[in-house]
Amino acid sequence: MQKIDIEQIPGGASPPPIRVGETTIAEAAIAQEMQYHPADSAGSAQLAAARALVVRELLRQRAAALGLADDAALDENDTAIAALLERELDVPEPAEADCRRFHAAHAERFSEPTRLEVRHILLAAAPDDAEARDAGYRLGETLIKQLGEHPERFAEFAQRHSACPSKEEGGALGWLAPGQTVAELDRALQHLPEGLHDRPLASRYGWHVVCIEAREEGRELPYAAVAERVRHSLREQATRRALRHYLLALEAEIGVEGIRLDDEGGSALMQ
Repeated sequence: MQKIDIEQIPGGASPPPIRVGETTIAEAAIAQEMQYHPADSAGSAQLAAARALVVRELLRQRAAALGLADDAALDENDTAIAALLERELDVPEPAEADCRRFHAAHAERFSEPTRLEVRHILLAAAPDDAEARDAGYRLGETLIKQLGEHPERFAEFAQRHSACPSKEEGGALGWLAPGQTVAELDRALQHLPEGLHDRPLASRYGWHVVCIEAREEGRELPYAAVAERVRHSLREQATRRALRHYLLALEAEIGVEGIRLDDEGGSALMQ
């Protein structure tokens, strides 16, 4: 069952303790682990942290039972756990035919991405500052109108108004592939044609006056060029499946109280 946040329990009662075999996972340890599991809420981060510690404790106990290392060594490094997984996980090597089928079905995952040569002017405004964002948008509209008449002034306007270090380069960001800028701006850029965009684009940092200087469309790559990437993807999928089954078997054998791994076991270990 999912662990309930303490503040949601009437009367402030503590949630049930989490145990792996005879070992209790301390709340302080979960709180410390949460920093490694960013999430959209404290409850989600707490749950991910607890699962990660349960996974580690299951593996620690299994490695100790097999005599791969003593408890002190298990607490200090992951060598024994790595040896345990090498010994006990059965991960089949992907067959060539499977790799070719996977590539044919997911060719876009192994394509060269579309690249954009971008210039921008960042008009800074915090997400919660409505007045600054309104003023920034109006300034952006004014700059776009002026640039439509005098495009040669982009570098000048960038120097004068932009809050981005790229202003020293006339607003030039160079060639960008997906994932190289803030997510919300990245998504918008992928759909823009070449030239000055006709309205400011929003991001968590404010408004962006954007000009696409050039665009290179992505292209699919032949299987021979990406064979090792395809094989790695399938090997990773197989490892996750093997981990999930292995951890669920350990959960049933050793016993876990207060939380269930469900389908998150492999992900918790991969993290």
